[in-house]
Amino acid sequence: MKVTIWGCRGSLPVSTTAPIIRRKVARALRAAARKNLGPGADVDAFIDAELPFSVWGSYGSNTCCVQVDGGGESTVVVDCGSGLRDLGNAILTTRGPSGGRYDFLMTHLHWDHLMGFPFFIPAYVPGNAIRFHGCHQAVEQALRTQQSQPFFPVNFDDLGADIGFNTLTPGRTVEIGGMAVTPFAQNHPGGSYGYRFEAGGKRFVMSTDSEHREDAESPGYPFLEHIRSADLLIFDAQYTFHAASTSKRDWGHSSNIVGVELAKRAGVRTLCLFHQEPTLDDASIEAFHDETRRYARLFMPETPLDVLMAYDGMTIEL
Repeated sequence: MKVTIWGCRGSLPVSTTAPIIRRKVARALRAAARKNLGPGADVDAFIDAELPFSVWGSYGSNTCCVQVDGGGESTVVVDCGSGLRDLGNAILTTRGPSGGRYDFLMTHLHWDHLMGFPFFIPAYVPGNAIRFHGCHQAVEQALRTQQSQPFFPVNFDDLGADIGFNTLTPGRTVEIGGMAVTPFAQNHPGGSYGYRFEAGGKRFVMSTDSEHREDAESPGYPFLEHIRSADLLIFDAQYTFHAASTSKRDWGHSSNIVGVELAKRAGVRTLCLFHQEPTLDDASIEAFHDETRRYARLFMPETPLDVLMAYDGMTIEL
């Protein structure tokens, strides 16, 4: 199983501004000066050895879009955030425009998880087949409303692809893209659903836009069974524990601390922090990642857990 992240920001896309780039360049130049980097130096080696990811790279700007490859013939995608545009462009470059099968699993219907679909080029091409799967009854209505006047110039009915809709039942496993997929209910305004994928002995759980309260400390907390023994858990960690417990309470998102504790209690192998706060820059997200890894070493130290921070373009092979 292979998981590719095309968008991981929460709430809305994030722009890269001139001051942000200037700060990155300044950090890189100061690091080069400390190393007396001169003409003819191996710049790539310097970048790899001396610069943190937050300087030479970026965690990205797109909202939720995650591709899951379990060996089936269709392209399986969780959510249609702004990252879907990049996925569509990559498909056009590598496979061509038509003849594709796409299965979309929708976690919920908030705009940051829908906004990329009007810019998904394969949807405009006859010969492509698109199926939307979700537990919400209003998936079709939400997509049609988004792509109608006066919100968008191209109406949903003018798309060239064959588009259909399939309503799922929480707890009932279905086969999609060569994988056994089980949806489960989550705590989020308007309701959201996570998905457990299983194929070839591997287990991946996608859980974004979910808030965990005090009952998460219970040994019988249902979420633990949904993520039990997962090889990879993508987890909504938009907030710090303090923010999630105070000013952001009831906003429908979770924290890095809760993510670590739930993952370790359920025997998860790799935790990927996701749905990053849009007000944070790359350096702040990197510090958040470092703090989370330190906490993971302290909480249940006898239980190993690899902690990743999602970024646009990240690929994780299971």
